[in-house]
Amino acid sequence: MKRVLIAGATGYLGRYLCAEYRRRGWHVTALVRKKSARTDLVADAIIKAEVTAPETLHGTMSGIDLVVSALGITRQADGLGYWDVDYQANVNLLEEALRSHVAHFAFVHVLNADRMEHVPLVAAKAAFVRKLQAADLQSTIIAPTGYFSDMGDFLNMAKAGRVWLFGTGQFRINPIHGADLATAVFDAVETGTSWADIGGPETFTHDEVAQLCFEALTKPPRITHLPDSLRRMALWMLPRVAPQRIAGPAQFFLTAGAMNMTVPATGTRKLAEHFKSQTDPSRKSAADTESTGVRS
Repeated sequence: MKRVLIAGATGYLGRYLCAEYRRRGWHVTALVRKKSARTDLVADAIIKAEVTAPETLHGTMSGIDLVVSALGITRQADGLGYWDVDYQANVNLLEEALRSHVAHFAFVHVLNADRMEHVPLVAAKAAFVRKLQAADLQSTIIAPTGYFSDMGDFLNMAKAGRVWLFGTGQFRINPIHGADLATAVFDAVETGTSWADIGGPETFTHDEVAQLCFEALTKPPRITHLPDSLRRMALWMLPRVAPQRIAGPAQFFLTAGAMNMTVPATGTRKLAEHFKSQTDPSRKSAADTESTGVRS
């Protein structure tokens, strides 16, 4: 039986990765910071380690064939930054993988990273990607368009009564459900793909995403378009006036939101159904149950 270690196992994508590899017959080791953090992980073993402290990783990859890292921070906490986690923690994982003679390392990156390296979150991830590609083991880089969970920002605005968009609202995205992305990650690794841009089955403009939110809430749509000059001004001001835990995520979303985030489609799960599951607990997505074995 092949053995995989999933880093970032308690995150949105990580739990789907654990379930997908287990479904495909692999022995799954979930790497977590706190064993009590998730009790619903579909894993054969759960290992507690602090990835920013490399000494805690020693021995965790003995007998492991593949490491898949979905490790990274979107909302900064614990005083750690992107270079601490998205870069250095992944470097620590990579160095332990090399010491343990792991054959293959897969990393979940960001689509259009080459156009966003001025954004701290992306710069840290991109620096790790370069280090991974230069390492003496097989690697696979996964660049998703965006997760269904990322679309929660649209839904939260709609719940508050109005969705605010910069520009015309016509930039396009085909976000992907975590379960579909986990399947695509497995397939890309299995076929030895070195780089895979991955998106979901439906493409929407930002206006259309906002409209889906209001439909899920059964409210009339209220969408306001702000001048793009305000977005550019916010990007200039944020790192100067806001703490990094606020400025960092905002810089990423404001930058990614001003470009098309689209690639060829994969997967089957629909964004409208996801929004409905988030607004009506009785309609919780069957995909969550089928993919992870639990309701989350």
